Amino acid sequence: MRLISILSNSKAYELLRTLQRDKSAWTGLWLLIVFGIIVLFAPIIAPYGPNEAIPSLRLAPPGTPGHLLGLDHQGRDILSRIIHGTRLTVITAVTPVVIGALVALPLGLLAAWYERLGVLILRTMDVLFAFPMALLAILVTSSLGAGIINLLISLVIVLLPYYVRIVHQAAASQKALPYIEALRVSGTPVRTILFVELLPNVAPAAIVYGATVLGSIVVTAAGLSFLGLGVQPPLAEWGVMISEGRNVIFIAPHVAALPGAALTLFVIACNLLGDGIRDALDPRARATLSYQANLSK
Repeated sequence: MRLISILSNSKAYELLRTLQRDKSAWTGLWLLIVFGIIVLFAPIIAPYGPNEAIPSLRLAPPGTPGHLLGLDHQGRDILSRIIHGTRLTVITAVTPVVIGALVALPLGLLAAWYERLGVLILRTMDVLFAFPMALLAILVTSSLGAGIINLLISLVIVLLPYYVRIVHQAAASQKALPYIEALRVSGTPVRTILFVELLPNVAPAAIVYGATVLGSIVVTAAGLSFLGLGVQPPLAEWGVMISEGRNVIFIAPHVAALPGAALTLFVIACNLLGDGIRDALDPRARATLSYQANLSK
């Protein structure tokens, strides 16, 4: 009973309840849960292997017996490739967001606490800020070379300046509050202040940014693979599938359109949930959602 009481009073439970009042965010959450199930059980759900080809059925349209979404230019089942491609799409989206947050949190905290070090860190981030996100990703990936690992590295570098700025601003605002001054006067070690006291109050800002930028990272990763700078054929990845489908777009539009539709649906789900998390962690927006929910009863 005590465990149930703790869970019901936790911030995670309150966040979930707030998201439940937001129909758009709730829809996005359920869509992402479906994608998560596909990621976990892709080999079981997919009717064929991602590279299993039937040359005699090349470019067969959707509705072909045994192939619900048709086949591509090599005779591979498109539904199976979309299902298997979900794994790579999720990996290339979630991994940079998580790693970027883990790197940016200590950098932002240190930049806010130590002024000289902060100038060095922030000026370095300003150099990266000078490039648009997509252009910087193309520049880094083309320098490192194609491949999944290099793609992830480039996306982390792209995210880092935005993350560090957000964490720095949140930490700087917290640093000016009386409880931090009280900790300093009491002789609390700096590492305890930064990573025990400040970190829990700064992390939500990074979480909100990560949730809101997830859709953009999905599109950027798919775009790099589309250009041949990310995931390489014959791996099943939505950007790769769209790139391969452009060569037959006029005779078999489904080859590019169907993975494009899957990508669009995933990005919409990410954006809906991201906006919901941002509103749920904003006290004013949370109060508005609660008021609307009460009116609808």
